[in-house]
Amino acid sequence: MEMYSNKLINEKSPYLLQHAHNPVNWYPWGEEAFEAASKENKLIFLSIGYSTCHWCHVMERESFTDKEVADAMNETFISIKVDREERPDIDNIYMTVCQMTVGGGGWPLNVILTPDRRPVFALTYMPKESRRGMMGILELCSNLKELWLNDREGVEKRANEIMVNLERNARTHRSGQIGNDVFQNAFQGFLDSFDDANGGFGTSPKFPTPHNLIYLTRYYRRTGEERSLQMVTKTLKKMRNGGIFDQIGFGFHRYSTDAAWVVPHFEKMIYDQALLMIAYVEAYQATRKDFYRKVAWEIFDFVRRELTDPEGGFYSALDADSEGMEGKFYTWTAAEIRSVLGQDSYEIFSDYYNVIETGNFIEESTGRRTGRNLLTVNYDMKQFAKDRNIREKDLEEILEDSRRKLLAFRGRRIRPHLDDKVLADMNGLMIAALSYAGRTLKNKEMVEAAKKSAQFILHNMLSENGTLYHRYREGNVAIDGFLDDYSFMIYGLLELYESTFDSEYAKRALELQDSLLRKFSDEENGGFYMSASDRKDLVIRTKQAHDGAIPSGNSIEMMNLVKFYLLKSEPAYEDLAYRTINAFGKEIENSPTNYSFSLIAADILMNKAYSIVVIGNREDEKTIRMIDTVMGCYLPQAVVILKTPGDKIVSEVFENLSSMKPVNNETTAYVCTEKMCLPPFTDPVKMGEALKD
Repeated sequence: MEMYSNKLINEKSPYLLQHAHNPVNWYPWGEEAFEAASKENKLIFLSIGYSTCHWCHVMERESFTDKEVADAMNETFISIKVDREERPDIDNIYMTVCQMTVGGGGWPLNVILTPDRRPVFALTYMPKESRRGMMGILELCSNLKELWLNDREGVEKRANEIMVNLERNARTHRSGQIGNDVFQNAFQGFLDSFDDANGGFGTSPKFPTPHNLIYLTRYYRRTGEERSLQMVTKTLKKMRNGGIFDQIGFGFHRYSTDAAWVVPHFEKMIYDQALLMIAYVEAYQATRKDFYRKVAWEIFDFVRRELTDPEGGFYSALDADSEGMEGKFYTWTAAEIRSVLGQDSYEIFSDYYNVIETGNFIEESTGRRTGRNLLTVNYDMKQFAKDRNIREKDLEEILEDSRRKLLAFRGRRIRPHLDDKVLADMNGLMIAALSYAGRTLKNKEMVEAAKKSAQFILHNMLSENGTLYHRYREGNVAIDGFLDDYSFMIYGLLELYESTFDSEYAKRALELQDSLLRKFSDEENGGFYMSASDRKDLVIRTKQAHDGAIPSGNSIEMMNLVKFYLLKSEPAYEDLAYRTINAFGKEIENSPTNYSFSLIAADILMNKAYSIVVIGNREDEKTIRMIDTVMGCYLPQAVVILKTPGDKIVSEVFENLSSMKPVNNETTAYVCTEKMCLPPFTDPVKMGEALKD
């Protein structure tokens, strides 16, 4: 087979490198491609995806490696490949176009642009040949070649119309104040779409969207609404027992293709692990049931084993496919399991995990029975042990021993592709999750992993002039950071401060906050742009507030501003938090379930919140007891500060604490709301009683 190389060959993105030997003359996004399109007077074929995207692999295999398709594309277009994880701003603009013109979106995202980057058409996956009403890429090339040659005026007109709509959408007046009824409306919206049988919301496909579950747990905490917590616990249990969870190696797959969480798309994304870790920890705090604590630890076990760089950064994702088959790495024949476990353990394991001789796994894309098994759990362990006359502890030991043996066996298989990009935003999210989980569950390993990642990012991806970079790979740092990079890292550093009380993290968070305000603020309308003011290669600058697979940069920044206000007691942060929330107030009121993380921040801001200041030596026994007492309470609406004698950074960062002194030279805690402080506490037990009240 003839070997090709195109202009992606020197890129660092794993996704772009996957296409570097396609016969398509791919360019990376940049001036060279734009100049070529202008010089050769060709339309641009922009294809956006990511390295662990199943349908991106399918389209490459069917079309981009095909010489006939490549010849047609090379003759018709200047073709550009973009990794959406490297350039989320580009992806956001053109995905908006796809949603506006087609009514939906997904990846691969393929967009036809004029030479000056104005969009003309947008499509997602396309086969090589047209079939069943779906246009094939060969037909697309033929049609657009003719259109560009014979009706350029019509193409230009369509591009102008789309740009007008895109600019109108960006300028749409979204501001307005939200009222306290929005929180109940969000709860009701989730309740109306809740799947009582399977957990989750809607039908299929089902995505985890953990921030929705976090919102509902906190809504329960504030209101006592039992149905809110029931939605959370039902969903988290069903997900942990379903095929969306890797029962052998732990960690969650991207989403479920069915309503019952059974058959997933098998990618594993770092952001899902981070957000789900927070969701399970919140559920543990609300219920004190060990099941949720255990799942949070399992997620951590997976992340540190498979998604952690030796220097401390967290990788982006694991692919769905291996050996040309989606899910092969994660599925099993009955014979494989029997050969690893032996007959006695096999009988128990196969019953518990629904293994059958003919295989239970049906490939979603083809409907073909594969002869392989996807492991799921339908049983309560206590009842399963009773039905089989086994002690529950013995059953647990058999299942855990079997899991370890199968994990070791699976480790010898050909592994799915690892996307080893280290992204600042995703690391910030994982730092936040590990910091929060670590202090709540008293797990030092989690906090140490968060510290190591923070040190990696601050050392490798933050320049001396305060610019945070988006991507690190193989020693190469590139791409000026986006709003998400700054806001997510601030979020992570603030959580890490509360887990370590190392004031350096709070100081770094404040420095990044100053940079964020300078680079991304919409001074006229409020809120924050996705890309910095000095980025020049985009057709439009966009703002996003609604939460998708992850909370938006604006949602996370709302939380940061609320936390800064509680930590520093500076009205400027409160004003800016309200201004940011109100910038999207009309949208939030109209569709509150799409803004769950914004509402988490707004709930803290608009309802009772606490600043808890502990004054004492870090190693003092009473100081430790005071802090443990606070951490033992479920207080999502509180921030905790440790003021230690001689800590100059604490005095510099939290100058508002200067009037707070220890009582009788004892460790002292101040519990303050927005308007008042309770009398100082020197007794951890009495403070704990006050916090519970």
